Amino acid sequence: MVGDTRHFLDSRARKAPNRQSRSCKVCRLRKVKCDRVKPCHACCAHGYPSKCVYESVPDDEAKPISQAEEIRNLRSEIRELRSRIDDKHDGDGVQDLQRLDRLESLFESIRSAPIQTVDDLVREIRTAQVGLKKDLVPVGPWEGTEAYESYPSPNSAVLPTRTRLLLNSPVPDFNTLPGEDDDDSDLERMSVGSGSGSDCSGTISIMNMQQRPAVDVFVERFVDAFSPEVDIKSGRAGALRAAAGIRMFSPLITDAFEAVSVAFFGRSVQNKQIEASGFRLYPRVLRGLQDALVDPEKCNAESTLVTVILLLAFESVERTTQSGVSAHVRGAVKLIEHRGPENHMYGVEHLLFTELRPYWIGGALAARQPSFLAREEWKTIPWSAGTTKKDFLHHLLDLAADIPGYLALSDAFKEAQKTSVMGAQEAAVKQSTMWNGIGELTAKFYQWYEDWVVTYPDGPPEEVEQTGDQGFPIFQRRNLRNGATFTPSRFAYPNLLMAQTMCLYYSFRLILSSVDNRPHDRVSPMEQYDLGCGICRSLEFYILTAPGNMINRLAFPTRVAWEAFPDGGPERRFMVEVLHLVEKRHALGLWGSAMPELSTRESSPLNTGSP
Repeated sequence: MVGDTRHFLDSRARKAPNRQSRSCKVCRLRKVKCDRVKPCHACCAHGYPSKCVYESVPDDEAKPISQAEEIRNLRSEIRELRSRIDDKHDGDGVQDLQRLDRLESLFESIRSAPIQTVDDLVREIRTAQVGLKKDLVPVGPWEGTEAYESYPSPNSAVLPTRTRLLLNSPVPDFNTLPGEDDDDSDLERMSVGSGSGSDCSGTISIMNMQQRPAVDVFVERFVDAFSPEVDIKSGRAGALRAAAGIRMFSPLITDAFEAVSVAFFGRSVQNKQIEASGFRLYPRVLRGLQDALVDPEKCNAESTLVTVILLLAFESVERTTQSGVSAHVRGAVKLIEHRGPENHMYGVEHLLFTELRPYWIGGALAARQPSFLAREEWKTIPWSAGTTKKDFLHHLLDLAADIPGYLALSDAFKEAQKTSVMGAQEAAVKQSTMWNGIGELTAKFYQWYEDWVVTYPDGPPEEVEQTGDQGFPIFQRRNLRNGATFTPSRFAYPNLLMAQTMCLYYSFRLILSSVDNRPHDRVSPMEQYDLGCGICRSLEFYILTAPGNMINRLAFPTRVAWEAFPDGGPERRFMVEVLHLVEKRHALGLWGSAMPELSTRESSPLNTGSP
């Protein structure tokens, strides 16, 4: 009897944690119902899908099911039904059309329905029940639960509007890019959708269901360009791709992806109408972002951070105003600071902070003010969970984060000298302190080069002859001793990450040297010129090798090099040709403007806050 009781208690003790482990950690902590899908609906509704984490369990049945995988299966079945419809023109096609509409309704409901409805849907899918107990109607999240109530199954003669249209017209293949013949009709539908969407809050996204497959293609093109799939030696580039994977859980992210992807597609194919369609979606996204920023909870959600980054990408394509990029950089940096380092340890948030960290450091340098990024917690906490590991690029950025403080000291010292508010002794002390700090930081940069570049496992950069292959301009430089112009070699790197890192190294050294007026051991003008030439000699390798629009990672170093050379020289002429080449090949309006908003001079838009 005692043995049976002990066995019963042991079995209960084993089963209890197993049942509990099926819920994600966040739902367990918040004590809310979890649908056991990764990411679960509760975490998505709360605004943190990337924080939906499950404990590892040996039981396969207890493991969570990926919601993205379920939706992919639905998409696959929809495509299969469409292909079958193409081959059928008799009465049997009506049943397939009904099933197609039910599947599309199911897909839309998973995205936007109340949590209880989604729980029921997921449970039915997982138990492989035949048919649905409810006839779902795709509606937005603000229409109320009455739209999801049970309805009797429609008669065969009463089909949804879209189905009746399909029965009377050929079914297009939405899985391929729209052809030229379809451009006008698609654009007309986009224009109508964007016009009505800006005034109506009852839709989950700007595009309607008929436009959805085409827009998904645009999003894929945008993601392939701005977040290409590359190996680790090319640098991490999966942040926006990961963000696209969770867009179905956030109307704000969905709208932002639609706006930027449609505009980018139109610009890349040089179709002004499509580009204008994406541009018309932009104000609605801005309004949604502004509403999120003033909300105490939404401003910390990852959807808000993702949207800010997407609008920054939009400005790199469209460059709506000269201050557009600088305004979004300032906004992103302030948002990151407000969120704190602990909110950038996992998931999409971590990837956006770490992959785009050169942009945040560049924004701080252009602002010429001490940055929170120089604090120790911002150099350690985001990596403390082991989501990614620091590489030599991030060790370089750790040093660069201290430069804005010295730029601010130099500006304040010059201003105090002009206004004569400092005595001679105070000025001497402050100048000596600044010189010592600049000297120590310069020495750290030299040490970083010795530790990471000289001993790099794949070898240091090599010098090869410039040939002008693929129409790339030939860089020419001057001999500073006699003024003669000659063609130097260019740099070839073992990988893209090394090329990007070295360009940033040259940039940081140039910026720091601009306030280095020490009487001894200062960086000479000849060395400054060589640093600028180092960037120019690296551009061909990176621009011709980098996939997609990863070349945006060299936008800041390119602007720094631009400011290192005088007007009218061969260096500036080379850079003008490069800027126009990038703008034409990659549809990036930012490059065609010579990027004055990225300037690190005292009159920089990021410093003055003006256009």
